[in-house]
Formats: sequence, C-alpha cells, structure tokens
Amino acid sequence: MASTAVEVPTVVDVCRRARAAGRRLAALDTATKDAALDAIATAISARAPEILAANALDLEAGAEAGLPTALMDRLKLTDARLEGMVRGVRDVAVLRDPVGETIDGYRLPNGLDVQRQRIPLGVVAVVYEARPNVTIDALALALKSGNAIVLRGSSSATHSNRILATVASDAAIAAGIPDGAIGLVSGGGREELAELATQDRYVDLIVPRGGEGLKNALKGVATVPVIFAAAGIGHVYVDASADLEQALSIVENSKVQRPSACNAAETVLVHREVADDFLPSLAGLLGTRGVQLRADEGSLPLVSGHGADVVPATDEDWDTEHLALILGVRLVDDVFQAIEHIEDHGSGHSDAIVSTDAGAIRAFERGVNSAAVYVNASTRFTDGAEFGMGAEIGISTQKLHARGPIGLRELTTYRYLVRGDGHVRP
Repeated sequence: MASTAVEVPTVVDVCRRARAAGRRLAALDTATKDAALDAIATAISARAPEILAANALDLEAGAEAGLPTALMDRLKLTDARLEGMVRGVRDVAVLRDPVGETIDGYRLPNGLDVQRQRIPLGVVAVVYEARPNVTIDALALALKSGNAIVLRGSSSATHSNRILATVASDAAIAAGIPDGAIGLVSGGGREELAELATQDRYVDLIVPRGGEGLKNALKGVATVPVIFAAAGIGHVYVDASADLEQALSIVENSKVQRPSACNAAETVLVHREVADDFLPSLAGLLGTRGVQLRADEGSLPLVSGHGADVVPATDEDWDTEHLALILGVRLVDDVFQAIEHIEDHGSGHSDAIVSTDAGAIRAFERGVNSAAVYVNASTRFTDGAEFGMGAEIGISTQKLHARGPIGLRELTTYRYLVRGDGHVRP
C-alpha cells in the first residue's frame, strides 16, 4: 500500500485560519474561555509523560548540537516546570476578563453616549527561542483576552512545542474554542520568519522573545506591528546608605536564583564608600554559588582572594547578557554615576537600588528609565505571574502600548462605542 504524505500547512494557511477563528473567539463569553483554560491545564497534567518524552528528544538533539548551558536550561521541562505551567493556566483563568471592559465613558451635550471599551487585538503571533513554557503561557493569555494565536518556536524545541500546542488545541476545541485559534508554524529558517512577519492581512501583532539576532531579523522585514520582548542587561546598585546584609541577599538572588532568566542581574554597581566592607563579603558568598566575578580596576583587589573566581572586566562585559553565573562588578562615586552606567549599558529591562537614603532612591526612581525599577528588592520579580498577571508573553522594554510584562490587558486595544437615538450631525 502506498503511503500518503501528511500535508504541512503553510504560514499563510495557519494565519488565515487564525484570523477566521479569531473573529468567532472575540465573541465568546468568559465562561467558555475559562472552561477551555481549565481543560488545557487538566490535559497538560494528564499527558505529562508524553510531553516529557517529546522534550527529551529536544534535549538530546540540543546536547548533540552543543547548545549553551543557558539555552539547555531554558529548553528543559521537568515535572515541576509542567506543574508551573498548569498553575499559570489556572491563574489566568481566574483573572478578570478584560474584553468588554469599559475604560471610561461620558455623555456629550448632544445626548450621545460615548464609551471606550477593551477589545481583542485579533491575531497575535509569538516568536520565541528554546522556551517551551512560552507555548502554554502565550496561548493561555491569548485565549483569555479573546485573541487567536500563531506560535513560532525555535527548531531546538520542535518536539516540545508541537506536543504542547497539540495538547492545548485539542483540549480547547473540545471545550468550545474555534478550531484554528491556536496555530503553530514550524521552527524553520529566516524565510519562514520573514513570511510570518509580513502577514499583515491576517496578523495584528508580533511579539518576539529572543536575542538581538531575532530582533534584528524582524526589524528589517516586518510589516506587522512588533512589540519587542528584549534582552535583559539588569543591574543592582548598592548605595552608600545600603543595609549591606540586605544588599548581599538581593544581589545573590538577582544573579543566582535563575541566571538564565532575562530578569537576572548582570552587573552590580557599588558605591566606593561601602566597597571595602561589601565586596569581600559578596565575593565570599557568590564564590560558594559558583559565580565568576568580572571586576573593574577599582573593585578587582577587593573581590580577589575571597573564594570567587575573579577576572578583570572588559568593556564588552558591561554590554553582555551572560545568562550564566557571571556577574560584572564596578565601583561608582554616587547614584548619578550608577544611573549613567545603567543608561549607557542597560537594556531598559529591570534595575534595582539598595539604599536607605530617600534622596538617592528618588534620584534612581526618576533617573532610571527601565520597564521595572526596584527599590530594596531583587530584579527577579519582573514576571507576569509574580506581578499577579497569571503569566506573560514577554517583557517589553518599549514605551508604546505595552511596557513590562505583557499580560491580558496588553493584548487588548480599545474602540469607541457610541450610542444615540436617531442622532445625525448637523
């Protein structure tokens, strides 16, 4: 018997189906969307062995290809990470549905009632690298906010993304979500990415999650609006007035808790007045955690010989998202020099100050123009779930439409709904 090849849908096919499904999805009631999310969460738990087996294939291929440690960590799924996905979906389900929400309203002198209401964007495409959890986070947020979604993961997570999208789509359709509302295109080359980025007839927004290479690849070709979920070159500034025990804990957590995350700190800036007391202790602490310190000329003798691996910093280090157990160390004269360094070398993602001085805190809050600015807290909290959004599609460092975690409301726009009683304009 002759075998029949399975026809793989094209990018245009997937986007066209998403547009058709999105029109129906936008009209669904909240109860149906929430039931679909509950069904997705249940299906992930029930099919966990199948999902982990697919992920194992990607991990094996990644090891053979020599993927960096940080990427392998992002790629890896475990029972605990699947449980995290399930919690994230259920958290999104219980959030207030933004669709139809009245932002404001008023009556004109002529009697017309004007309301500004939230509505779905329509079709959202998400392009991401080596993070299978994004598949579930993104589609959960998209469905709850009434948007169809087109997913385009990297080739390194092909098996993981395919099984996750299939599990979610099957469960959602059975619960009443239109077929085609969850679309997946293969992790092909730049040609496929360019094709997706030019589907402005069907796609309303693209959110890329990845490095500068992905960002630059889209910049040159996209005709669809793009919100960049950018890389994170974050900082912790330890002020002269800082509680140094608190500062040790914050720097350690910002760097070590999950170094491959975009909200992990890459550089600690230390006021010269506390450097002699703080830096030897920091080097001793981070040395036990396997962190390599890349220190500037002033801090190098203060961190050397205390248990940490220490090397002189290069100019390139200040502009690098290491995503690993590597931390830059630099001395500064005051909060303003810290702000200047962050503005020159940061990515506008997440930056923190540790201080008890109201003036220094105020200067930092007003001077650091990042999506998330922290006072006496770790940078690791920049996350949709941690911010009470259930999940996120990415962290935007742009200033238009969405900034910070991209959650439900960031996936909506608004329209003016005007009600009259036979009104005509004179």
